[in-house]
Amino acid sequence: MIRRISLLSTLVASSMLVASSAFGATPAAAPSILVRGATVYTLSSVDAAPLGDTDVLVTDGRIAAIGRKLAAPSGARVIEARGKPLTPGLFGGLGHVGLEEIGLEPSTGDYAQRLNQMRPEFDVTFAYNPETMSLPVHRSNGVTFAVLAPSTASGGSIVAGLGAAVGFDGGPPAAGRAMFVDLGASANSLSGGSRAAQFMLLKQAVTEARAPNLVMVHDERLLTPAGRQTLLDFLKGAGPFVFDVDRAADIRQVVAFAQRENVRAIVRGGQEAWRVAAELATARIPVIVDPLQNLPESLDAIGATLENAARLQAAGVTVALSMRSADVYDAGKLRQAAGNAVAHGLPWAAGLAAITRTPAELFGVADRYGSIEKGRVADFVLWSGDPLDVTSLPELVVTGGREQSLRSRHTALRDRYYERLQRNAAR
Repeated sequence: MIRRISLLSTLVASSMLVASSAFGATPAAAPSILVRGATVYTLSSVDAAPLGDTDVLVTDGRIAAIGRKLAAPSGARVIEARGKPLTPGLFGGLGHVGLEEIGLEPSTGDYAQRLNQMRPEFDVTFAYNPETMSLPVHRSNGVTFAVLAPSTASGGSIVAGLGAAVGFDGGPPAAGRAMFVDLGASANSLSGGSRAAQFMLLKQAVTEARAPNLVMVHDERLLTPAGRQTLLDFLKGAGPFVFDVDRAADIRQVVAFAQRENVRAIVRGGQEAWRVAAELATARIPVIVDPLQNLPESLDAIGATLENAARLQAAGVTVALSMRSADVYDAGKLRQAAGNAVAHGLPWAAGLAAITRTPAELFGVADRYGSIEKGRVADFVLWSGDPLDVTSLPELVVTGGREQSLRSRHTALRDRYYERLQRNAAR
C-alpha cells in the first residue's frame, strides 16, 4: 500500500509539472475543418448505414455539409481520412469525471453525501470541475460526453441524488438531469437491512412529495421541503429515475414502480435484466449494461452473463453501455466493453449506438451528442481503425465545435518516461 501511495504521489506531482497549455487548455478552433473521404457513421438513426468515401465540413463550429467532393473553404484544415471510420464522439458512461480527482484521496471526491437523511435535491453538478485533469485523458481517447452520477455512501440514503449529462469541451453540465436510486443487497445498509424497506422508503417519499401539506411530525419526515419539491418535479417528468439494481425480482419491482407512478425509469447494471427482458421491453424501460460483468459478485447477480446486452437487444430492450466501477481515468475501457458485448452477440451497429446515440437520447442531449448531422455542433472522432477495437486510436477529435488536443496527462507521462528509458538504453 505504501508503494502504491508513493507511486500515486509521483504521478500527481508529475501531472502538476505537465499541466500546461500543452493539454490543459482547448486549442482554438480553425476557421473550418474538412474531413475528406471518411467512412462516416452518422448515427442519424441507430441502424443508419455508414456513408463510404464521404466528406464532413465544419464551419463556425457546426457541421455545414456532409457529402462527396466538398470544397474546402479558404484557410480550412483538411484531413485526408482515406476511408477511416468517422463516428460521433463516444459516451464516457455514468461516473465521477470532474467529481473526483484522485481515487485514494477522499478529499477530492464530491459525488456522495452523508447527511443521514434522504436528500433527492443533492445535485453533484454543483461540484463539477471542468478543469479536471481527467478531461484531456477522455478526449484523447475519443470520449466527448458522459453523465455525472452521484453515488450512495454510508450515512446517506438509497436516493443518491441528481446528476446530469456533461460535454467534455470544458463547459458546464449540459442538460439531461436524472435522479439516481440504489436498490438491492448492496443498499441494504442504507435501508435498515432489508430491500423490502427500500420500496417502503420510496413509497413514503413519493407520498410526501405528492402531498406536501401532509401533516407529519418532524421525526417522521424523510424529505426536506426542497427535497419534496425536487422529487415532485421528477414524478411530473423532469427527468428519468436511474435505478442501480441487478436481481431480476428487484427489476420487476422497478417496472411496477415506474408503471404505478407513471415515471420514466432506467435500469443501471441489471446483471439479471435478461431474465425479465420481455417485461422491460413491454414497459419500454432501457437498461444501461456493463458488458464486462459476468461473475456472480453477489447473490443478486447469480444470472450474470456476457450475453446480457445481446439478449436484451434481441428482446427489443433499448441498451446503452457504461462501466460500473471504472476509474475516472479509464477512458478507453468503455470501447473495450462495447467490443466485448459485440463479441458475445450484440450487433456491431448496436454496440456503437450503445456508446453514442442511445445514451445521448436517454439523457436528453441527442441534439448535441451521439450523431453526425448537418447543422449540429460538431462532435466526432476520426479513428485509425475499428472504434470498438482497443488497438484503434483517435486521429482527430472534435467536440464543442472545436478540434481538441490529443495530448493528456497520460501521454505526457508516457513521453517523459519513454525519453528517460531511451537515454538509459543509450548509455
